[in-house]
Amino acid sequence: MMPKARDPAGQPRPVAAYPALDAALGVGETPLCRLVRREPLIVRPDATLRDSLFALNQAGLQAGVVAESAEAPLGIVTLHDMIEAITLKQAQLTDPTFAFMTAAPATLPVDASVHRARVTITRGRLDHLVLLEPDGRLYNLLSPGDLPGFREGGAAELVEMVNLADNVDSMARAARAVRDRGLELFTNGMGAEALCQWMSGLNDLISIRVIELVADEYDLPPVSWCWMLFGSEGRVERVFAGDQDNGLIFLPDNESDTQKIRSELLPFAQAVNRALDQCGFMSCPGNIMAGNPAWCLSAAEWRARFGSWMTAPEPEALLNATIFFDFRPLYGQDELVDSLHRWLLPQPVQNPRFLRAMTEQALGCTPALGWFGNFSYDGGRRYPHTIDLKTYGSRPFVDAARIWGLRHGVWTTNTVERLRTVGPLMNRQASDTTASVEAFDVVQRLRLQRQLGGGDYDEINRVNPSHLTAPQRTMLKEAFRQARLLQLRLRQEFLQ
Repeated sequence: MMPKARDPAGQPRPVAAYPALDAALGVGETPLCRLVRREPLIVRPDATLRDSLFALNQAGLQAGVVAESAEAPLGIVTLHDMIEAITLKQAQLTDPTFAFMTAAPATLPVDASVHRARVTITRGRLDHLVLLEPDGRLYNLLSPGDLPGFREGGAAELVEMVNLADNVDSMARAARAVRDRGLELFTNGMGAEALCQWMSGLNDLISIRVIELVADEYDLPPVSWCWMLFGSEGRVERVFAGDQDNGLIFLPDNESDTQKIRSELLPFAQAVNRALDQCGFMSCPGNIMAGNPAWCLSAAEWRARFGSWMTAPEPEALLNATIFFDFRPLYGQDELVDSLHRWLLPQPVQNPRFLRAMTEQALGCTPALGWFGNFSYDGGRRYPHTIDLKTYGSRPFVDAARIWGLRHGVWTTNTVERLRTVGPLMNRQASDTTASVEAFDVVQRLRLQRQLGGGDYDEINRVNPSHLTAPQRTMLKEAFRQARLLQLRLRQEFLQ
């Protein structure tokens, strides 16, 4: 019997049906457990090739997990592997299956996102991934065919371009090609959520390749480390504009070696930040980058940093820290970030003062709509009659989704998936969640349109409502009303 996924409280979590896709790529942050449609086939390692072939044929599967039990998956065996062994390697039908399995297969946590699986499979040219429960037990087996929107939008050609790049200049050309193709897709009507997923997958592959190229030039310390993403990158929501938000986590053999290891990793991290900037991923004005010693930390230091934000939340520090709660792994030993994530999930509910402080910060940024239904402007003399759609448009949705995600122990960091996941946990009407998601999409789409118009860092997210069509102004006002409803629910839940 396949082990069932569990919610943060440890209770069995029902497996959802394969999701209906309104856009092939609009499910990128869906947890992988929701894609599971059947139980995995477990093949004992001492089973003969004949028995394993028969079992796969009977089940109508192309692959099975080699294991003594679900608690200890050892490898993967595929129909192709066994047929090749028999026809080309003179294997006998009585030979044991373990001799022809792929040992130590790539794995992901069952609550990891479809987006992360796409990137992992594409980068490694993998045929299968093993999904694991938090305690390391087998959950299921995943193949590229299980992933919706795996190679839409002409991504295959761009992936090959990224894979063939052998220096930063060629990576910069690949990054420009991705942005140009993304512009075509957006112009042709791809939705904001789907476009974010599509471009984020390719941008991740570009960043991974940049890290690999730079790492070849440095003698890195022999410790486990992982490159992390925060903010819009961590939420899989950055498209045409935005700056880097990243950090490093590492695991020293001895905590006394932490400072030495940090000093050895920093030149490498700073070189990666410069290379990413060259590829069009702008350096962070606030220096939230792995090349900053403040964000190149050991696993213990990251836990201490998050712990300090939660147990003694200072308003100014918390305002600057919110984007760190949107972290996800990009490259390296992902298990370091996954372990940090599992440690973090139960913490916020144990610190209600922290959630209250986050709510107070969120409510300080109200949607750009006056009480009489007119737009309220924030551009001052420099940008008269304009609205910052990032601060007063999308941020109310992002903040609310983050707070509820942390309150309910939701793994995903994506705003839309957070809203969809916490809705049932909050007894929220499905229609209300749909309205919030659609409102967020309206704001994001207008932001993308404005970003394509160019401008400086402060200007690219600004819009003058008088430059919009009448239907656009109506939709934007409704989006702001939905943001206001989210903030009202936040106030009722955490401040009253």
